[in-house]
Order: sequence, then structure tokens, then C-alpha cells
Amino acid sequence: MSHQRVSFEPRYDFELTDTPTSQQRWREWGDESPTGPPSLASGYSNLELPITKKSASQTSLPTEWKPSTRVKLIVLTMCTVTLLIALDATSLSVALPVMAEELNADAITAFWAGTSYLLCATVFQPTLSSLSGIFGRKPVIIFALTLFTAGAIIAALANNFTVILVGRCIQGVGGGGLIALAEIVITDCVPMRQRGKYFAFLSGTNSLGSVAGPVVGGGFSGEVSWRWIFWINIPFCVVLAVMIPLFVKLKLRREGMLAKLMKVDWFGSFIFVSSTTSLLIPLSWGGVMYSWSSWRTLLPLLAGLAGLTIFVLWEIYGAENPTINMRLFMDRNAAAGYFSAATAGLILWSLLYYLPIYFELVKGYTPMQAGLACFPETFTVMPAAVVTGVLITKTGRYRWALWGGWSLTATGMGIMYMIDVGTPMRHWIPMNVVAGVGLGMVFPGTNYCIQSGASDKDMATAVGLYSFMRWVGQGLGIAAGGVIFQNALKNELKKFPELASGAHGYTTDAVGIVGFIKRMPSGPLKTQFVQAYTNALQIVWISMLGFALAGLFATIWVRELTLDRELKTEQAVVEEDGDERR
Repeated sequence: MSHQRVSFEPRYDFELTDTPTSQQRWREWGDESPTGPPSLASGYSNLELPITKKSASQTSLPTEWKPSTRVKLIVLTMCTVTLLIALDATSLSVALPVMAEELNADAITAFWAGTSYLLCATVFQPTLSSLSGIFGRKPVIIFALTLFTAGAIIAALANNFTVILVGRCIQGVGGGGLIALAEIVITDCVPMRQRGKYFAFLSGTNSLGSVAGPVVGGGFSGEVSWRWIFWINIPFCVVLAVMIPLFVKLKLRREGMLAKLMKVDWFGSFIFVSSTTSLLIPLSWGGVMYSWSSWRTLLPLLAGLAGLTIFVLWEIYGAENPTINMRLFMDRNAAAGYFSAATAGLILWSLLYYLPIYFELVKGYTPMQAGLACFPETFTVMPAAVVTGVLITKTGRYRWALWGGWSLTATGMGIMYMIDVGTPMRHWIPMNVVAGVGLGMVFPGTNYCIQSGASDKDMATAVGLYSFMRWVGQGLGIAAGGVIFQNALKNELKKFPELASGAHGYTTDAVGIVGFIKRMPSGPLKTQFVQAYTNALQIVWISMLGFALAGLFATIWVRELTLDRELKTEQAVVEEDGDERR
């Protein structure tokens, strides 16, 4: 593709191309937009002007793009990063009871060992994404890997939960940065139209790690030692410490360290991290450590909301180089996409957190068996995402994935509402598949929706925010699911005279007493508990149906923007001798 730029003063200019589609790219001063005024563009769509020849990398159509050896090695490295983070994030939960018993900790302390990682991984993602635009992707990835490795070693050597919490927090900061930067690096290497299949590779390795994590964690904690859940990360970290410097070669800004430090939005980053932490902590302990009406829950929630308000005002009016550019939320596609990402994360983690309760208590499965019983979700979300990403690349369209995915998700949650105490395996397996496939379609559709509306200048920030909103949804899923489940369970327990008087106490630690109920002898009391839990879970599923419909409604209004955009990034791949495009 070769083109001639024609300028119009004082405000706009656009590129005329000699491609069959004659795509116009509009720009405003200091900003880029994938679309422009159609009245101006249409008037020049057939002009024939002298052509300025450009290099093959600049002129090749996105649909004709082929990955170089360097790009393939970078993608392999990012897939290894994703596998490591998925394996670590999912392996600890099944080992927490063993760890709590060995270290003489209570259930609440053990709960924070898992929650601290999720919290830190979430709140630091936008900051590390922003820093990667200033200091370069590779230096920030190496920094995040160093934090992750240090946190794993600290947790592995710990002899009490305080040290484990410190290690998990450090691991979380590094892990959150790694997972966000893995997706950002793909946008630096691959044109938009082709990204679906490469994001699909990341989804595939994430699926592998998510499925293997509970098995690895259960195996180590039961047969060897829970410490190996952390030690197993070290070989991966060593391999990545070699792969990242060797393979990930991207252009860096040629600026001095002082100039780079001056560009960092220090105040905005501080306000954002502290405010989101203040917001997410009470969402994590609400209904677990303290009631939702307690001042210990409400005060940090309100403080977090106030802090985020200050952050937004600072980013709009005060920050010279904002951590999160608020213009991203002004685009209709981006706003709908971020809501969709958070909602999909919310539903998925509600399923992954509360569905095992059904299998353990109602069906009597062990934790390992319950994890295997969740395969209809874990083994359909990511494969569906892989297929959807490839199809979007083929067709150049993404709205069908959003609309079809949310419709299937809503249908699937409605079907799950019918799962009862006596539902046999041959029925509950296909009943669980529908929602998993739907969510698998939503994630790549959402990612493309956000990217299609972002300018080249804002692309990395937009992708980093997608990852952040997805992780925020995960935290909200546990919190929202907990509120719904506890309230529903209290109402269900009150329907049985033998359980009504203790309904409040039972729901205070509704998840923790599952093991106690399983050990109860068979009889009317245990049957009533099982039925109450089943009915309460049905309320969770029907509530998730409401969230799915909200996601569908939000994405109805998205535009179908072109994905055939030339790859433009400040941190492009550095091709060395022998890395010729084929």
C-alpha cells in the first residue's frame, strides 16, 4: 500500500490510499481517530495523485501481514508469561486449608493470602502500563518479573501468614503488570486485524494454566508441601529471565532518565492506587470479616469513591501526562467495551467461586473433584475465545461476537437456574456449557471493540485498561456474588424452622461451614441445609442473568469500525538480520 498525504488547514489532514477499499485515516492536532467526517472523505475517495513509495513494512495491508521470526519469538515469550501467571493465580486456593492448619491460622487470615494477590494485581496494572509507555515495555516487564520472583521466594520461605501476605502482595504487583503488558506487547507487534489469533494464543495458555493450577496446587499441598506451589514458579521465572532480554526487542525512547522521570504522573498514580485499594478491600471483606452495614466496610468504600473522583479531575485538568487519559471513556465503543469487560469478569468469577460450593456440598465431591466438575466452564471459555478471535480476524467484524456471546451467556445463566439437588451429571454438564461458550465469545469481542475505537497513540493504554477492568470485574464478582448468596441463603434458611434461629450465624461464614455440613450425618437437618444452599445458588445464577442482559444492552450501541488499520506504534519490533518477513 502506498499513499500520498493531502493537507487541509487548519484542522484536518488525511491519507489517500491506493488500496481497493480506499480507506481514509483522519487526524486532529495532537490526536488520532480511526474515523473522520464522511462528507469530506467521500469527496476525495477516487482522487488519483502521485504516489510516494514506502517500505514494505509500512505499505503491506493488514490482511497480507505475515509474522517475522522475531514476532513469533515475542509471542512465544508472552504466552509463557501468561501460563506462569495463570498457573500461580489458580494453584493456591485449594491449598489454603492445609496452609492454615500447618501455620495455625484462621480462615480469615488464609482468605487474605488469596485476596491480597488479586487486589495488588488489579490496582497496579494501569500504573505499570503507563510506565511502559515512558520507560519501554521490556524494562517494565523485567521489573515486574523481578517483583513476581521475589514475592514467590518470600512466600515459599515463610513460616507465618504475615510473611506469606507480604510475598503475595509483591507477587501480585508483578503478576498484574506481566499479564497486562503481555497483551500490550501483542499490540506493538501485530496489526489490529490479525491480533485475534494471537490473543487467542494467550487465551489458550491462560486456559491451560487455569486448569492445571488447582491440580498442581492440590497435588503439592497433599503429597509434598504447599511451599512447592511457590517454588514451582522459579524455573518459569528463570526461563523468562533469559527469553525476555533475548527475544523481546522493541524500540525504546531515546531520552535521558531524568526526562522520563519527569513524564511520570506521580500524583495521579498514587491517588489511583490508594483509591482503588480503598475501594476493593471492603468489597473483599464485606460479608466475610465485617457486615456490609459496618463502618469498617462503608468508610473505606466512600473514601475510595472520593479518591477516584479526585483522580478523574486530576487526570482531566491537572496531569500533563495522565496515567489514564479520560478521553478513552468518551468513545462509545470504549465505554461499552470497558463495561462489558468488567461485567464478563464479574459473571465468570461468580461462577468459578460459587459453582464449586454446589459440587462439594450438594454432590459431595472433594475439592479436586469439584474443580474437575467446573471443566464445562474452564474448558469452554478459553476455547470459545480462541475460535472467536480467529473468526474476527477472518471476517473483520466483532459485533456479532458481543451480541451472540452476551445472548448465550444470558441463556446459559437462565438454564443454570434450573440446576437442582437431584440434577444428574448428564444434565448439569451441558447446562453449564452454554454460559461458558458465551463468555468465551464476549472477551475477544470486547477487546476488539475497545481497540477499534482507540487511536494509535492511546492503543497501549486502552488495552491495559481492558485488562484492568476485567480484573476489577473478578473482584466485583466475588463481592457481588457473596452479597447475593448470603442474603439469599439467610432467606432460605429461615424457611426451615430447625434452621431459622441460626440463619444469621450460618450466613456469616456461609462458605466456611460447607465442610462442616458435609461431615454431618445424613438426615433431615443436612437435607434442609443442602436444599437451602441449592436454592440460594439459584438466586446467584438468576442475578448473573441480569448482569448478562446489562452487558448485552450496553453493547447494542457499539459501532462496527474497520479493523484494517496499519500497525503504528512507538515501540515497534526491532528486526535483526535473518528475521525477514515471509
